[in-house]
Amino acid sequence: MTPLHISAPESLSAARASVLPTYARADITVVRGEGCQVWDDTGRAYLDFVAGIAVVGLGHCAPGPLAAAREQLDRLWHASNLYWTEPMLRLATLLGERFEGGKAFFCNSGAEANEAAIKIARKATGRTRIVALDGGFHGRTLGALSATGQPSKWEGFGPLVPGVSFARPNDIESLEAALAPASDTALLLLEPILGEGGVIPLEPAFAQAASELALEVGALLCLDEVQAGMGRTGTFFAYEPLGIRPDLVTLAKGLANGLPMGALLAGERAAPGFVPGDHGSTFGGNPVVAAAACAVVEAIDGDLLAQVTERGTQLATGLEVLPGVRSVRGRGLLLGAELDRPVGPVVDACRGQGLLVLSAGPDVLRLTPPLVVSADEVAQALRIIEGVLAS
Repeated sequence: MTPLHISAPESLSAARASVLPTYARADITVVRGEGCQVWDDTGRAYLDFVAGIAVVGLGHCAPGPLAAAREQLDRLWHASNLYWTEPMLRLATLLGERFEGGKAFFCNSGAEANEAAIKIARKATGRTRIVALDGGFHGRTLGALSATGQPSKWEGFGPLVPGVSFARPNDIESLEAALAPASDTALLLLEPILGEGGVIPLEPAFAQAASELALEVGALLCLDEVQAGMGRTGTFFAYEPLGIRPDLVTLAKGLANGLPMGALLAGERAAPGFVPGDHGSTFGGNPVVAAAACAVVEAIDGDLLAQVTERGTQLATGLEVLPGVRSVRGRGLLLGAELDRPVGPVVDACRGQGLLVLSAGPDVLRLTPPLVVSADEVAQALRIIEGVLAS
């Protein structure tokens, strides 16, 4: 295949002008990745503590998903969802073992998974209202956007889907108020850790109250694990330490290690909501992507989860003592460091020093490295962040 040569300034500028400006992209073009590193088109290496925003959990070009996808490419690329395929069935079985008794719907992204959650909740309950959290993020399609508690993201896209109320994270009284009128509420949609909203973990007491209230009023409880799930917090699902069992779970990002895959898992209270014809996705459960996702699910075992916890503790402990860090929150390898300054220049300076990191709000540095990150790589990242904050 002839490579596309766009390295000259004029051709690069023209190529970039052909893309709609929906992202504030950094001025680098990533061309290759391996493990916890990526390289740009000039050959420069970066230590990647973004991982596609909590996507490439097993590392770039991870051998297991890579081999599974390659093998499936030689057999079958696509079949309509009018038929069964072996990788899709296997993936549904594997996820059903993790979310015991859960039934899966497959799609291509987290936003689509959350749209499916909204639809199944409405169908199963016969109600329409949604309760979500201030600062929560569930996607940019219209229903998911309407349930996203970040008004800045709504601008220019109204009117949104009506009937959505918002509660303050970890404020049970606020949640009770948002539920009224409870008889109309179909869905409580919560992130176990608000990722885009500042890396704010839900407290167990709040999560348990939400679970009890949902059951009391006849609504369904959905945990949006698009960013926090798939082992990122040290357990397969981030909700596990909270002592609750949701009716619905949404997954995406890390599910297929970078290939586009989303999933809705429905428990016994929710699953009867969908019947043939209620929902669909042309590419949902694609055989190649599902094969890669099976390899990911199988790789998230006790040893990997212990590694996530250990490296997360190392990273959090190291961040807490750095100059300019006010607090560190999160769990496992989904961490946010609240800074005493705007985070944007820190992100840029780290990139200039060969480290890719994220923001989560105006003053929160977000770190979501691959789950396979080594102790030496964590130490290297901490040295770079320390140097940037001290300068």
